[in-house]
Amino acid sequence: MDTLYAALLGYLLGSIPFGLLLTKAAGMGDVRRIGSGNIGATNVLRTGNKGLAAATLLLDLAKGFAPVWIAGHLWGGPAMAFAAGAAVIGHCFPVWLKFKGGKGVATNAGVAFGLAWPIGLAYAAIWISILAIFRISSLAGMSAVVAAAAAAPLFGFPEYFPVLAAIAGLIIYLHRDNIGRLMKGEEPRVGGKK
Repeated sequence: MDTLYAALLGYLLGSIPFGLLLTKAAGMGDVRRIGSGNIGATNVLRTGNKGLAAATLLLDLAKGFAPVWIAGHLWGGPAMAFAAGAAVIGHCFPVWLKFKGGKGVATNAGVAFGLAWPIGLAYAAIWISILAIFRISSLAGMSAVVAAAAAAPLFGFPEYFPVLAAIAGLIIYLHRDNIGRLMKGEEPRVGGKK
């Protein structure tokens, strides 16, 4: 039952669509009607409001971290993995938005830090490095999720590898259109011209 509670907690927190809520509260309309139609920070950035994008990023991180941290304190290690997976699923498939959400990169960053800070640091280091070098958000995100899965056994947390590998698979699948554009050299760069 503990793992079920943890999964429910993760899904409910993960499914809060902060990008949509913040842009609507700021009077900028529905973020799903611009850019990629996504509710994540990268698409919120396309509104031109860097502050809203940063707030979305931090809140999406928090909704990944919080359920994992809470599950760890209430129910222990195994429950953390269930909360982690469910938080990302909640972000990607929120019940409130007819199961059409974001791609889970920022939420998974929070999950990684919640599971173990060395995994989170590996995630952040790869995400920031790839983004700084190539300025392609999707490439940075996909690289980071793979890095987190690889970091789990390398840093002594093999029990978290299955859930992080599953999350990585899901996130890469959700980026399949981005992968197609990357292969054609058509993927937009952060800060680049439209």
